[in-house]
Amino acid sequence: MKLYTYYRSQASFRVRIALNLKGITREDSFLHLEKGDQFAAAYRAINPQMVVPTLIDGDIKLFQSLAILEYLEEQFPEPPLLPADAQARAWVRGIALINAADSHPLIVPRVCHYLTDVLKVSDEQRLAWIQHWLGAGLQAIETLLAEHSASGVFCHGDRPTIADICLVTQVTPAKTFDLALDPYPRLMRIYESCMAISAFADAHPSKQPDAE
Repeated sequence: MKLYTYYRSQASFRVRIALNLKGITREDSFLHLEKGDQFAAAYRAINPQMVVPTLIDGDIKLFQSLAILEYLEEQFPEPPLLPADAQARAWVRGIALINAADSHPLIVPRVCHYLTDVLKVSDEQRLAWIQHWLGAGLQAIETLLAEHSASGVFCHGDRPTIADICLVTQVTPAKTFDLALDPYPRLMRIYESCMAISAFADAHPSKQPDAE
């Protein structure tokens, strides 16, 4: 497999965690999003959205991180990243989507560049925007964890799921952008449990060869 990635990309971070948990080896191709590598014609031909990650598996080209995670789950079912029963799977996917579909899309570089370059918001206003949307997602996750009897060491059950992968990639940018995390003790406990696992820790942006 070949993964097109960028160390700071939270979507790439999600895929790196899943590949590590599944024990799948890969070749990394690094794109520097701040330098515009994703806009090169060669990469545009691979991913017309000009974003990362893109995962190549043989002749198959995969894009969008949650779709990639679902593909990995179906092709490499052990260890499972989704619970066995339908209700639990739906709950886990719901937690994942708070991060991947609601919070993260509002803070990606192309959105932040639009805020500053086109709308001319100040650096302070941009930071407030980022912190607001990250905090909104964290508060929702914290509340849902409190209601969920199967939450404990992990979001659901006794092993990491897609929900935990997406929780980690909600907390990580919150740390980067200095968001206060004291209001979220449950999810921070789960975050620490996850980051004690090498599959999570080794996928962290700071551990990537292209990290700056």
